Amino acid sequence: MTQIQAFIFDLDGVITDTAKFHFIAWQKLARRLGFDFDHEFNEQLKGVGRMDSLNLILAHGGVTLTEAEKIAQADIKNDDYVELIKDMNETDLLAGAREALEAIRAAGLKTGLASASKNAPAILERLGITDLFDTVVDANLVVNGKPDPEVFLKGAQQLGVAAADCIGVEDAVAGVQSIKSAGMYAIGVGAADVLTQADVVIDGLHHFKLSDYVKA
Repeated sequence: MTQIQAFIFDLDGVITDTAKFHFIAWQKLARRLGFDFDHEFNEQLKGVGRMDSLNLILAHGGVTLTEAEKIAQADIKNDDYVELIKDMNETDLLAGAREALEAIRAAGLKTGLASASKNAPAILERLGITDLFDTVVDANLVVNGKPDPEVFLKGAQQLGVAAADCIGVEDAVAGVQSIKSAGMYAIGVGAADVLTQADVVIDGLHHFKLSDYVKA
């Protein structure tokens, strides 16, 4: 892979762990509607956009809402989530995240973010790493959420790099599917028996070595 020019990262579960905050906020919504769900079901929500996650949760609870009611509930959930993440800072970066980004940029390669979260820019600012990304594509900028490849393709486009010359980094099954559908090499972050479509799987960015993917 000597032509790699850019890495495009997911945010939640790769750069920082905001999944726990999403879980709390979604659980609060579910309980408000009269049901509950556990961590096992929550795995289905990883990498999935807000409205798609809401639809999965409602189906799980057997609850039917009008579109207006869905939007209202999603807005309440987002308010709860924003309140939970307001105190995030650099200590919330996952191990190896900053080092991986700095190594990529030191090598003259580009970095992008492809996130299902509409709060991605605010989170990057709180983490103190906004300047380590050349572009940020979040749910505000795409029509189709993961596993559709749109978010990664738009990231490559904004970086001015062909999709085939990008490597995507994801912790969710839907995210890895998005990367592969975009025609990119996929690094999975997590369990190999879960992220089966990834080209390679690492435990976390503390195990990321640029030389494994790009020749000097």
